[in-house]
Amino acid sequence: MADKADIHHLETRAGLPEDLRWLVAKYPREDWRAHDNVHGMASMWLQRHDMFRELGGMLTAGIGDYREGRMDAQQFARWFAPRLNHFLGNLDGHHNVEDHHYFPVFAKAESRLKRGFEILDADHHLIHEALERNADSANAFIQALQENEDKQRFAADAYADENARLVAMLTRHLDDEEDLIIPLILDRGDRELVGSD
Repeated sequence: MADKADIHHLETRAGLPEDLRWLVAKYPREDWRAHDNVHGMASMWLQRHDMFRELGGMLTAGIGDYREGRMDAQQFARWFAPRLNHFLGNLDGHHNVEDHHYFPVFAKAESRLKRGFEILDADHHLIHEALERNADSANAFIQALQENEDKQRFAADAYADENARLVAMLTRHLDDEEDLIIPLILDRGDRELVGSD
């Protein structure tokens, strides 16, 4: 039983289970942008996810720039804090809307995907914990920027590890969420899904 649970765990799975991929097989990712139903909710979803990917990449690149000496501590702190706050706040808000509104609506619209939404909801709990760890390590890092170089390096390394873990989790989750949700929107259209609430 533990092995089955592990294959669905965000940090160990390689994608959605095959029995949840029937709609993405019908609507493959490479065809999404040309589909008539991509405008509206599907397009908004993809744009939002692209923003999270971009922000995660920016934070990863920024910490790399600091660690490689391309930004000093004060420059980095001014650059980093607002971007991190924007990333963490928007991600948490986005997940709350999904958990309390969209996931129940989508699961009701297509009961064969209910388990997929349960997997995504479990992801959100893991990501929320990772967001908290990320924020804690970021705060410790920003505080360490006032300390000696060794403490700065140690805190930068700790933050970089938390950031890498969060970005990896988020990348897997966003891909899987899109593979579940976008084909459903393409198949049913916004009106049918919103009307099923």
